[in-house]
Amino acid sequence: MEEVDVIIIGGGPSGIATSACLNLLKVSNIVLEREECYASLWKKRAYDRLKLHLAKQYCELPHMPFPKDAPTFVPKNDFVRDLIGRLRRMLSCSVFYNDNISKWSVVVKNLLSGVHEVYFGKFVVVATGENSEGHIPDVSGLEGFRGKVIHSSQYDNGQSFCGKNVLVVGSGNSGMEIAFDLSNWGAKTSIVAPSPVHLLTENIVKVGMFLLKFLPIKIVDTIALALGNLTHGDVSEYGIQMPTKGPFFLKVMTGRSPTIDVGSVQKIKSGEIKVFPSIKSIEQNNIKFENGETRYFDAIVFATGYRSTVKTWLKGGNDLFNEHGLPRQRFPNEYWKGMNGLYCAGFSSRGLLGISQDAQNIAQDISFSLTPKKVKIFQ
Repeated sequence: MEEVDVIIIGGGPSGIATSACLNLLKVSNIVLEREECYASLWKKRAYDRLKLHLAKQYCELPHMPFPKDAPTFVPKNDFVRDLIGRLRRMLSCSVFYNDNISKWSVVVKNLLSGVHEVYFGKFVVVATGENSEGHIPDVSGLEGFRGKVIHSSQYDNGQSFCGKNVLVVGSGNSGMEIAFDLSNWGAKTSIVAPSPVHLLTENIVKVGMFLLKFLPIKIVDTIALALGNLTHGDVSEYGIQMPTKGPFFLKVMTGRSPTIDVGSVQKIKSGEIKVFPSIKSIEQNNIKFENGETRYFDAIVFATGYRSTVKTWLKGGNDLFNEHGLPRQRFPNEYWKGMNGLYCAGFSSRGLLGISQDAQNIAQDISFSLTPKKVKIFQ
């Protein structure tokens, strides 16, 4: 049994950032992580060529600046540096608030020793984030597909797919970049673009982030879209539709990021990557699309996002989390704070900048709660 002020569940960027902020304020804390490394989504479940899509100045975690010689867009392996904590701890029982002792109780199984460990804390920070588990949607006939089916989190590179017909489902950042990588490895690549997306470049987004400091979001969106159109032209004729709202407006309102083009658009225009609408059904290796076309594929890569797993292990916390394991409140509301010392970090859909702000807000709030209050006595 061990007791600390704060128990942080999850050793990704959110957990690392929160721990760093608490350490600076001299608040005792422990980070519990189920994998054998920190930031496992980056280190173990991301494709080889991944790098940060935003310039490094917008992606630094609190009190952990990048080296001055780091590239503007940092590769995944250079993003996170380890810290001291408890690795290979699987939540074997529910996390719950014990009213009898006014503390949180967390029981984990040490996957190295097989021993169950119990932790008590005044506060719990849920730092497992929105991207805890890969999501594959229900598709009619998918269970009978005779080829290979993987989620983007299982994709490293396209070497094993050379010469094969591969369908990437999803036209966000992962989907587009994986399609580009597959094509470079010699795969006959197609992509499903089920919903409208903004296609920008890293530098356009970098310019937009800078301009947002001085100009209204509507003007920045207009500039970004003009630059995007100048760079890519009209992509609708190739099967990719654009949203009616601007890219930065959508990021603020929905959390959805624009797609950063790494070379996929040119391959789409040249016919090296084919674009299809949503999948209607699958029969063995034949996939039928909503436009009536049917094609044969050897493999499917689902770049269809992730989902939260909070509700599978957290008892209570319904004031903070909804039935999907996401905060009930949205930014700029106080979405990161619940009752009885329950917090969440990395659930704002605002990337690493949002994670940094969450960590600082949580650490300051906890530190304030632990600071003895001065009581004025009136005579």
